[in-house]
Amino acid sequence: MVRLKTDREIDEMRAAGRVVAETLAAVRGAARVGASLLELDEVARGVLREAGATSPFLGYRPRFAPVPFPAVVCASVNDAIVHGVPDGYRLRDGDLVSIDCGALLRGWAGDAAVSFTVGRARPADLRLIGTAEAALAAGIAAAVPGNRIGDIAHAVGTVCRAAGYGVPDGFGGHGIGRSMHEDPGVPNEGPPGRGMRLRPGMVLAIEPMLIAGGTDDYRCDADGWTLRTVDGSRAAHAEHTVAITADGPRILTAL
Repeated sequence: MVRLKTDREIDEMRAAGRVVAETLAAVRGAARVGASLLELDEVARGVLREAGATSPFLGYRPRFAPVPFPAVVCASVNDAIVHGVPDGYRLRDGDLVSIDCGALLRGWAGDAAVSFTVGRARPADLRLIGTAEAALAAGIAAAVPGNRIGDIAHAVGTVCRAAGYGVPDGFGGHGIGRSMHEDPGVPNEGPPGRGMRLRPGMVLAIEPMLIAGGTDDYRCDADGWTLRTVDGSRAAHAEHTVAITADGPRILTAL
């Protein structure tokens, strides 16, 4: 069931989204060569605590997960696509890092992700990240009243496939509001003109995930969370929480 949000509720979601944006900025700033993923998670915890927010990630346990998620950010490095569990791994020169973060503030959720490189960047990684951001921008541009979920999916997938990248099957965006995951699902690929019609008041998390090797295959680590590319190629992830309004899409997780 999709619950439409009022203008006031979208403003309240913007407050949660701003916390997410500030958290991602702080984590990115701390992501230097030698920093551990656990240290990045601590940075995120500090920003959430200072804002009076909590994490919808910490303790989250969907049906597929053998254990609750133990951190407030997902930290996915190099061949990890999404859901990376922060651990003692210390960042190395040239690593590609994707950070996914959520916040709950006064009963409303925000969710966003960013990918970036640490130290000297590989040109191929910059292209991959740039394409993820372009796919996200295309999906957001399609998030207007009268369009359908399939129009977002088609916009995202077209950018990814045109660049020769893989799109992990079965993973994509989602509705968001009082909880992090609500209806409807938002695929990262599909035919245009299909699916639920978009209406003002819908709020969606749009999140392209790209595999550099061009295949769609992935595997799950023994932790039950981290998804990795099967071919060992690198991956990137970009995400924003977006409100559909009569005036066009409104990004709620931007600084």
